[in-house]
Amino acid sequence: MATLTCTASDLAPLLTTATTALNATALSEFLCGRFNTISTKFADTTYAVDNTYLLFSAYLVFAMQLGFAMLCAGSVRAKNTMNIMLTNVLDAAAGALSYYLFGFAFAFGAPSNAFIGRHFFGLRDFPSVSGGDYSFFLYQWAFAIAAAGITSGSIAERTQFVAYLIYSSFLTGFVYPVVSHWFWSADGWASPTRSDNLLFGSGSIDFAGSGVVHMVGGIAGLWGAVIEGPRIGRFDRTGRSVALRGHSASLVVLGTFLLWFGWYGFNPGSFLTILKSYGDGGTYYGQWSAIGRTAVTTTLAGCTAALTTLFSKRLLVGHWNVLDVCNGLLGGFAAITSGCSVVEPWAAIVCGFVAAWVLIGCNKVAEKLKYDDPLEAAQLHGGCGAWGLIFTGLFATEKYVNEVYSGRSGRPYGLFMGGGGRLLAAQIVQILVVAGWVSATMGPLFYGLHKLKLLRISREDETQGMDMTRHGGFAYVYHDEDDPSIKPEFMMRRVEPVNDASPA
Repeated sequence: MATLTCTASDLAPLLTTATTALNATALSEFLCGRFNTISTKFADTTYAVDNTYLLFSAYLVFAMQLGFAMLCAGSVRAKNTMNIMLTNVLDAAAGALSYYLFGFAFAFGAPSNAFIGRHFFGLRDFPSVSGGDYSFFLYQWAFAIAAAGITSGSIAERTQFVAYLIYSSFLTGFVYPVVSHWFWSADGWASPTRSDNLLFGSGSIDFAGSGVVHMVGGIAGLWGAVIEGPRIGRFDRTGRSVALRGHSASLVVLGTFLLWFGWYGFNPGSFLTILKSYGDGGTYYGQWSAIGRTAVTTTLAGCTAALTTLFSKRLLVGHWNVLDVCNGLLGGFAAITSGCSVVEPWAAIVCGFVAAWVLIGCNKVAEKLKYDDPLEAAQLHGGCGAWGLIFTGLFATEKYVNEVYSGRSGRPYGLFMGGGGRLLAAQIVQILVVAGWVSATMGPLFYGLHKLKLLRISREDETQGMDMTRHGGFAYVYHDEDDPSIKPEFMMRRVEPVNDASPA
């Protein structure tokens, strides 16, 4: 390859007698060689910048595991803190091996058929032009373990450790990868990037995974919680709901902020590249602008959902509850994840407002059905994720759809934006397909574990807490007031508000 350096002594011999055909050819070859070298360097730089951007996004998404761990720890009782944090570590560790061996190949092993990938098992023959680089694998692994982390919250405080190992490996190694292949791989039958798309000529737009990640994790958790049944004491003998409060609102808020921070890798990072110009180039507007807009829509949806939840719960129950606000915020994020790149910022506010009410409604239904989910994971990720897919089918704009999913014109867009109903129909199909696939795979798995007595812990272990019976001791000295069997010498007690009308 020619060097980028060029001096007067290099050109002088060529220019002094450049009238001859021989020297004219030599001069042309000299200049073209330099230009080709410059072009190659620019291409290498573009690749390096895009790769660095994707790696940074992967680190942000992986940091969400810390957010999940803190959120889960604060939402359970103190006697199960070590257990729930260990399961979050397990999701990442077991998920890494299963996704490396099988999951990535099932999801993105191109060339493949429309249903499942069939190359790159154990990253064999990887990286490749069709499959991407190692940064792409790391990014997709971070998404896979996020789905597993969602499920662990639904079945917290009553699940055997071996069940976590089995379901986490199965979910990240097979169930989730198949869904991501359908909607994110270029070969998937419902992928919007497939030229001969089989789903209404449109494909389903699930940009960062309201359905692929959140619905998969939420519905898997739903089946686990249903088959296990509610925690001891969650409902009294008359069927009335009894609140089993988590032990630390501080950890819940910390986890929520960490998840919020990580979502800026989750949604904007799903562009995968940043150095891409829209149009002829040379302007300030390009994919970097779309990435910024995606971060804005993500922020607006989450914040709107948080405020809507705050005032709605104040009207419904009579007090300001930070835990409800945190869940509302996350519900807004889960909903906007599908259409964050293809909607206007004002539409994100609509998304967040409705998402808050979807979560409140799902929680009411869960209480009526005596469904117990310590983190409201199925309601939040499953319910709000489904709403996010519908929202995209209603509000996706033509301009942004064509920019993000370039390659062909005339692509369907949102019903309310004048694009007809084909995209909305595709979104509804995705909801049904994801719900059916996860139910058909995770439901029998949890049921089989239940029949083999590998799913739920014993009544004694659940009463005493798994930290003491399964993990060698408590995470810290703390006393759950609703558990009289635990009487440490030094104890901290929760301070609850007391309604006292007396002047004293």
